[in-house]
Amino acid sequence: MLKLLPLLLPSLALAALPASVPHLDAQGQTAYRGFLSAEAPRAFAIAPGGAHGWVAEAATDEAAEEQALSVCRSHSEPRCVLFAVNDQRVFDARHWPSLWGPYPDAAASARAPVGMKRGMRFPDLALTDAAGKKLRLSDLQGRVLVLHFWGSWCPHCRLEMPGLQRLAKQLKQEKVAFVLVQVREDVARARAWLRQQKMALPLYDSGVRGARDTALPLAGGGSLPDREIARAFPSTYVLGHHGVVLFSHTGPIPDWSQYADFLRHAARAR
Repeated sequence: MLKLLPLLLPSLALAALPASVPHLDAQGQTAYRGFLSAEAPRAFAIAPGGAHGWVAEAATDEAAEEQALSVCRSHSEPRCVLFAVNDQRVFDARHWPSLWGPYPDAAASARAPVGMKRGMRFPDLALTDAAGKKLRLSDLQGRVLVLHFWGSWCPHCRLEMPGLQRLAKQLKQEKVAFVLVQVREDVARARAWLRQQKMALPLYDSGVRGARDTALPLAGGGSLPDREIARAFPSTYVLGHHGVVLFSHTGPIPDWSQYADFLRHAARAR
């Protein structure tokens, strides 16, 4: 059986294991440290967004690779790749930012079903911009959209907002638009908090008017319960040029800068 080393190029030299793994939160890094001290044959697999899986004391190296990838896939919509096998790093960092692809073109996007999962067209929300103009989420297509659901009442939302703003500054020359949408509070309160914190991120009014207002209006009529969009806040979706979900994440992201190359790659895709 051929060894399963996704994204490992023939010319890529194996490297010693690093102390940490990209995109993993504190819990994931703890799991990685457990992997480092485990017995071989062992393998560690990761996916964009922090999903991971690992196995130790497998029957063979090949079995360890297959099992680690299988565990990772059970927690991830984006593709999983191997990060380490035994005492060697097999991760190809050059191809890591491409894992949100392949990116559907306009025709494929138009055929995609509506929904919040990867490969689906995100529901067409009814929004209002800062100038008071009513629009549809679909009106913003043509760029990669970072669609971020948050509230100033949410401690995790407030904590990660500076990192999100730094990312937006990094990508100001790219075809990437940040679309903040407030939940469970009036837009005036959300805007007041952003001004107070000197945050320059664009906020689009979701139409929600208070803590008990849990439905987001849709452009074609009707509404969508916010818990169908997010199990927790903040929650983020990355939409491709034609409105299809490329990536989603529930909860705060520890280091937004790790997503800059992913967004650049998606923005430059045609």
